[in-house]
Amino acid sequence: MRERIAVALGARSYDIHVGPGLLAEAGSLLKPLARGPVPVVTDSNVAFLHLDRFMGVLQDAGIDARPIVVDAGESTKSFSWLERLIEQLLSTGVDRGGLIVALGGGVIGDLTGFAAGILKRGIAFAQIPTTLLSQVDSSVGGKTAINVPEGKNLVGVFHQPSIVIADTDVLGTLPRRELLAGYAEVAKTAALGNAQYFAWLETNAVRALNGEADAIVHTVAEACRMKAGIVARDERESGERALLNLGHTFGHALETATGFSDRLLHGEGVAIGTALAFRLSAKLGLCPAADADRLIAHLKATGLPSEIADIPGERPSPEVLLAAMAHDKKVKHGKLIFVLARRIGETFVTGDVPVEAVREVLR
Repeated sequence: MRERIAVALGARSYDIHVGPGLLAEAGSLLKPLARGPVPVVTDSNVAFLHLDRFMGVLQDAGIDARPIVVDAGESTKSFSWLERLIEQLLSTGVDRGGLIVALGGGVIGDLTGFAAGILKRGIAFAQIPTTLLSQVDSSVGGKTAINVPEGKNLVGVFHQPSIVIADTDVLGTLPRRELLAGYAEVAKTAALGNAQYFAWLETNAVRALNGEADAIVHTVAEACRMKAGIVARDERESGERALLNLGHTFGHALETATGFSDRLLHGEGVAIGTALAFRLSAKLGLCPAADADRLIAHLKATGLPSEIADIPGERPSPEVLLAAMAHDKKVKHGKLIFVLARRIGETFVTGDVPVEAVREVLR
């Protein structure tokens, strides 16, 4: 019940390992890449659950692992934490030809990957994602970034990992809300380019979310396989890879408007954003309304939010959200860039969207 997916990028190719029990094998998988001190960056939540066992596995493999624990939460993706992490990485004596390990969710993967990408002009790093969101999305493809007040992920670099090890057993420790937030990226990935996978999810997502091993391994592996293919064809998002931003123009604006707080997890923003993208597509006559309804019904069936009113607290106004979108890194030549749908499994990128139609959908 293991999957191994190749990300084909020439000299920078790497494998994604997916399956249960992989944390116990991380030492043998990382040993060929390790040289000198190996910093292991994690957050306080993941450290409590997994760090001691993981450090033991690495030490048993003869790896000189050095733990670094940062605060948990989206606010850690910041300049201040980046500076602190770089200082701690340097204090370990990690070599330019060595390895840095990111053990955690998307925040840890992004922050650590960014630090690895700029430290000593680039040090190899390994992604050990511990959330569903990071296993199916942020750990694959080499996008690393931090947030700034103007928006999410606006400062970063492309820095591909040397290996990704996704142990599906660790997903059993996630709070239900975190698990569902990760599933939003799965549904988005299927909706943007694989109608057959989306149909499989409609039947099997509940099994996967309830922890049935075969269903969760297939869910993660298929999402990774789709993303690996897209990244191999368009590493730096000059074309096809932009489709992976389905729902993100809306979702990032919602995250910005809610202050990157626990009011809205990233995956929840993606779920609402994907629903809004399909609603906008239907409104513009690009996509059958039935497909938008089908997508939204699936999100609701899994327990995900699908509209702005589902966010607790004061609802951000269309004007606030449009202002946040104006700072999005996907803006080109002053035009907002959206991923819109023709149907489930077929999407496209466009900058030709009337602002008034966006405003109406946001209302």
